[in-house]
Amino acid sequence: MTKTYHLVGIGNAVVDVIAQCEDSFLAEQGIEKGIMQLIERDRCEDLYAAMGNRVLTPGGSVANTIAGAGALGLDAAFIGRVRDDALGKFYADAMNNEGVDFVNPPVTDGELPTSRSMIFVSPDGERSMNTYLGISSEVSSADVPQDVAGNAQIMFLEGYLFDKDKGKTAFLEAARDCREGGGKVGISISDPFCVERHRADFLNLIGNELDFVIGNQDEICALFETSDLEDAMAKTAAICPLVVCTRSGDGVTVLNEGVRIDVPVETIVPVDATGAGDQFAAGFLFGMATGRSMEICARMGCICAGEVIRHIGPRPETHVLHLLEEAGLV
Repeated sequence: MTKTYHLVGIGNAVVDVIAQCEDSFLAEQGIEKGIMQLIERDRCEDLYAAMGNRVLTPGGSVANTIAGAGALGLDAAFIGRVRDDALGKFYADAMNNEGVDFVNPPVTDGELPTSRSMIFVSPDGERSMNTYLGISSEVSSADVPQDVAGNAQIMFLEGYLFDKDKGKTAFLEAARDCREGGGKVGISISDPFCVERHRADFLNLIGNELDFVIGNQDEICALFETSDLEDAMAKTAAICPLVVCTRSGDGVTVLNEGVRIDVPVETIVPVDATGAGDQFAAGFLFGMATGRSMEICARMGCICAGEVIRHIGPRPETHVLHLLEEAGLV
């Protein structure tokens, strides 16, 4: 019996290792503040050792989204690669315990260790991420069961996996299997630098293989190498039926089949901005999977994002469905 999922994600399975630190620590360690940097294995071990009071949480952008949507009650699954080491087992167990099916068991013969991102949170809530990609970036078509992709109502892909050809191939095959089964497929753009590296491939994928795209203003602008957000959104909407652009304190713009919806957000100073975009996507996709209007989807996303920036860590800590009920959205 094949299981049908509301939502299936494919992405990096990364253990987030979070610690609070002063700006002086970042300077000492040569960490650039506020951005994500990829690091090699030895740098990873040095930084890991230098962290005080480490908090471990299963992370990865799309994995956070899938976990958030699962917490709202969707039948959700995540496809990613971990090693059968301590961090990998922690990751798989944590996803399953959160009610998300972690489709692939930890790999026993992988050369590389489980991926991790060391996240240093400054007193102002800015996060500086140092990510060691490890085994998760080795995702290939072999990791994507056709029956899972082909029976998903919505499939959500992570832009970061585009860095390897086998990741791209896995995406394309999964997207086609999902659409053939009647599902919708979209991508989280992940990061402007990701776009810089793969612009032509991204645009080709968005224009020909996808039903929706979710990104922030910097990512959407990066697609068309412009600083004019309106122009970038219009160009993206010309090639993709549904474009969702988060604009920090300026709210969210949804362009759906030529109809524009702007949804404002409540401005709050974040305790930790980690995961805001991921949880916005969780709320939005929950709305999509349950047949809500685009405006309600966007409002759900904003509430989920608002919850996660009020505490440390990238996943919800309160019963977010209650927050949606209180807002009259469910």
